[in-house]
Amino acid sequence: MSFAKLVLAPLSYTGWGALEQLVPEVGRHSPKKILIVTDPLLAKIGLTNQAADPLREAGYDVTLYTEVVPEPPLATGEHLTDFTRSGNFDMVVGIGGGSALDLAKLAAVMATHEGKVADYLNLTGTKSIERKGLPLILIPTTSGTGSEVTNIAVLSLETTKDVVTHDFLLADLAIVDPALTVSVPGKVTAATGIDALTHAVEAYISVNATAVTDGLALQAIRLIARSLRTAVAYGEDKQARTDMSHGSFLAGLAFFNAGVAGVHALAYPLGGQFHIAHGDSNAVLLPYVMSYIRKSCETRMADILDALGSNSAFLSDEEASYRCVDELKRIVQDVGIPDTLGGFDVPVSALDSLTEDAVKQKRILARSPLPLSGDDIRKIYQSAFDGKTVEPE
Repeated sequence: MSFAKLVLAPLSYTGWGALEQLVPEVGRHSPKKILIVTDPLLAKIGLTNQAADPLREAGYDVTLYTEVVPEPPLATGEHLTDFTRSGNFDMVVGIGGGSALDLAKLAAVMATHEGKVADYLNLTGTKSIERKGLPLILIPTTSGTGSEVTNIAVLSLETTKDVVTHDFLLADLAIVDPALTVSVPGKVTAATGIDALTHAVEAYISVNATAVTDGLALQAIRLIARSLRTAVAYGEDKQARTDMSHGSFLAGLAFFNAGVAGVHALAYPLGGQFHIAHGDSNAVLLPYVMSYIRKSCETRMADILDALGSNSAFLSDEEASYRCVDELKRIVQDVGIPDTLGGFDVPVSALDSLTEDAVKQKRILARSPLPLSGDDIRKIYQSAFDGKTVEPE
C-alpha cells in the first residue's frame, strides 16, 4: 500500500466579494505595521486601494511596496528582502499576479532568516528555510499562477529560472475574489489562463498524481476550458471571471501536490533568456510537449479531452490523445497567443542554449510520465519552432 502527502490549502476565501474578509482576518494576527507587496500598475489604477484603504481605516499602519516587475529577477527579491528587514513589519500582504505573490512570500520568510535570497535557491543555494516567516496573506488579481496556495517563489536568473521552496512559504490566508480580475487586459487574461490550464494538465499526467489531485485537476480543466475564451473577449463577464478564478485556484492545489513537468521545465529558459511571460512560455510549448509524451499517457489525455469539452466516448485512447493535442493547440490559438517560438522572435540558433538550461530543471522533469533526455528536449524545442508536433522515433 502506498500513500501520499497532501497539502490542500491555507485558510481560503473564494468567490465574488471575498475581499470583505480581509480586515476581520488581519485582526486575528493583531499586526501594527503591514507591508503590501503589489504591482505598480495595480497601485496606479487604484486596485490595491481596495485592500489598503480598509486596512488603514481599521487603524493599521500600511506601507505599499510597488517595485514589482514581471518575471522578477533575483536582484528584485534581494532588494525587497532588505526593505522588509529594515521596516520592522509584522505582516505581509501580497496583491497581484504571480510575481507579486511570489515576492510577498519571500518578503515574509526572509524577514525571519539571515543571508541573501540567493543562499536559499533550489539549484545553487547552500542554506535551508528553518522557521516560519511573518504572517502572510495572498490575494491574486489574475487567474493563472495558483501562487496563493503553493510554497514556491520563482525568480529569474541570467538565462533561466530558479525557485525558493519550502512549506514555510505557504500563506496563512488566501483570498480569491474574481471581482479583482475584471480589469485584467485580455492579453494577460489569456496568458495567465493558459498558465492555469497547464498547471492542471501537467498535474493530471504527473507521475505524482493521486486520486485527490486528479479530481482537482480535471475540475480545473473543465472550468477553464468553458470560460477562458469568454474571459479574454468579454472581461466583465461575471460567470467567466468566477469560473477562471476557481479554476486557477483548483489548478494551484493540484499542481502544488502533484507537480508540473516538461512544459514548465522547457518554459523556464524561454522566460530567462527571452523574457517571455511565463504564461506565454507555457502556452507556446503546451501542445508540443504533450504531443511528444502522448504515448506515455494516452488514457489520461483522453480524460483531459473530455474535461476540455469534447467527447472521447467513441474514440480509442490513441485517437483521443491526438485530438487532445489538437484541442490544446486550438485553445492557445483562440486566445491570441502565438503557437510557435518564431512568433516570440526566438531564433533557431537559441535552441541549443535553451536545451542546456532546460536539462538543469531536474526537479521538474522527474515528474514527466515520459523521461525526457537532452535530445528529447531539443526535438521538442525544434518542433515548437517549426510549428509541427513530433513524437519520439
